[in-house]
Amino acid sequence: MLRYLARRLGQALLVVAGVVVLTFAVMRLVPGDPAVAFAGPKATPEQLAEARERFGLDDSIAVQLLNYVRDLITGDWGVSLRTRQPVRDDLYLAFPASLELVGTALLVAVIVGIPVGVLAARYKTKFPDLGVRFGSMLAVSVPVFWLALALQTVFASNLDWFPIAGEYDSALDTTSPLSLWTNITIVDALITGNWPIFTSTLQHLILPALVVAAYPTGVIAQMTRAALIEESGQDHARMERALGFGETSILTRFALRPALNPVLSLIALVFAYAIVNGFLVEAVFNWPGLGRYAAESIKARDTPAIAGVTLLVALVYVLANLIVDILQGFVDPRTRAR
Repeated sequence: MLRYLARRLGQALLVVAGVVVLTFAVMRLVPGDPAVAFAGPKATPEQLAEARERFGLDDSIAVQLLNYVRDLITGDWGVSLRTRQPVRDDLYLAFPASLELVGTALLVAVIVGIPVGVLAARYKTKFPDLGVRFGSMLAVSVPVFWLALALQTVFASNLDWFPIAGEYDSALDTTSPLSLWTNITIVDALITGNWPIFTSTLQHLILPALVVAAYPTGVIAQMTRAALIEESGQDHARMERALGFGETSILTRFALRPALNPVLSLIALVFAYAIVNGFLVEAVFNWPGLGRYAAESIKARDTPAIAGVTLLVALVYVLANLIVDILQGFVDPRTRAR
């Protein structure tokens, strides 16, 4: 197991190194001079020279890359050209809101997708299976921005069941100020017992979380169904049928655990996809996460901020895959030999 973990950790570090080099290259290939963007179009030659010296733009590419890696390791992710604040501080404020949204959506996807996949495998080619396959295909195919606008129009604008946008009612900042612990609003409200903000955040979270959860739910349901059907055709399943076990027992007691192996790998993929996919949802619901920060940074050609968002999403993806690899090693020892 230790060799397996060391191998997976080494692969993760190689991916991170590749992403670091890629983000550095993108920062240097984006049109425009970062010194001009930071100092302003009316900056004097002295101010431009000071900005170029501050960002090390006069050094060779190799020196700039080494300095960039050194700064990342020490926690210096650069300064945003738009907010004039450290990118790390901006991401610290924006990422928890995205994590709150995507984490809730992925929780919904797992809770719904796996049981629905089991149901489809149990009644293969029958009506429940056909319904699950059609529903999952629809969830995977529908454009996320269209689904966001549709739910917002029906349930927020017309029926007035949920708030139309935002993370929580901003008036509560005055009547029920929130003490920050994790910077994840719903968690902090739960920890501190701030029930007005907890309730408001939960109401604001439902619609965008359902939109983000649509694609992962459909994919997880399809993968669970396919993995269970394959596993139920193995020799051990035939032996269990011969011993008198029912089909439901075979699927849930014997086939589900090995079938979860590819599902776990899929969860890591859809988690990273959901973060990026959530950018559009955040724009529609005015959710204060990475999506809004990235959109504003792209509009302002804020290359350090864009590189910071890219690197953060890549690190989250690598970390999610590493966690899944570790879980797979415990769930299915056969994966350790790969």
